[in-house]
Amino acid sequence: MTDDVAYPPFKLGKARYDQTTFSGRLRHYMDIIDPRMLFVTESRLKESRKLLDDFKHGSLPPGVSDKQLWEAQKIKQAIIHPDTQEKIFMPFRMSGYVPFGTPIVVGLLLPSQTLASTMFWQWLNQSHNACVNYANKNATKPTPVSKFFQGYLGAVTSAVSIAVGLNLLIQKANKFSPATRVLIQRFVPFPAVASANICNVVLMRHNELTEGISVLDSSGNVVGSSRVAAKHALMETAVTRVVLPMPILVLPPIIMSFLEKLPLLQSRRRLVLPVHSLVCLATFGLALPLAISLFPQMSEIEVSELEPEIAALTNDKTVIYNKGL
Repeated sequence: MTDDVAYPPFKLGKARYDQTTFSGRLRHYMDIIDPRMLFVTESRLKESRKLLDDFKHGSLPPGVSDKQLWEAQKIKQAIIHPDTQEKIFMPFRMSGYVPFGTPIVVGLLLPSQTLASTMFWQWLNQSHNACVNYANKNATKPTPVSKFFQGYLGAVTSAVSIAVGLNLLIQKANKFSPATRVLIQRFVPFPAVASANICNVVLMRHNELTEGISVLDSSGNVVGSSRVAAKHALMETAVTRVVLPMPILVLPPIIMSFLEKLPLLQSRRRLVLPVHSLVCLATFGLALPLAISLFPQMSEIEVSELEPEIAALTNDKTVIYNKGL
């Protein structure tokens, strides 16, 4: 396959793949979470930024291909915050979400957890999520740190409360055998994490429901602030955050319940944790791009669904809005 086919004409700040299709969004997000971007050197980053600046100012050196420009943009987007133009701390980049998040997932799914260990792993998971959200936040409008702290506290409280509450209920359920209790406890992290994710979205973005979010016309001009679009954006984000932990926290316990019965793992118990870690890594790496590809970053909504005062300001049949992380 030639570069001309694999790499379309370069467009600064635009996605390489079609964002109106699921497959296009999936390929786009596979690029964004590519862990190889964690190993990009400082000199390579500078070269990439210079190449994009040259393109922007029309001073590209001869012989630069679309492939080089798309690769340069991929590197910059993986490391540099689009609003502040500063480097994002490595553990909190989207390219580091799977490598740095997998050990936490392994911890969440460890069998026979104590009350203290359950609380610790739920706290660590929500702390990591909060840091990723803060590092990748929309910085075009100043958001008080108190808003993020409020969302963080709410997420930690709900995650720990549900995880601890469910564990206590399971332990008191006399009709379950000890082996069944251990198996059921492995699935406790999912409802805890999913509810915490929804709580985090609601607490951090509830003001959007009263103030609205910007909707743009086909030319990219702001039409107005719509509360209807804000409701759609929050629903899409909440669905994504429920779907994301589902395969990550549900599939590994199912897979491990079968693998642990194999003679190899029965005779060599030391291999259980490494195998468990590999299973978590595989499901995490697969689930993340699939979940965030469900909805486009810039979603469309029919103008007829908007508030009458907003609909009256444009002749377009649809407008777009940024659904957020």
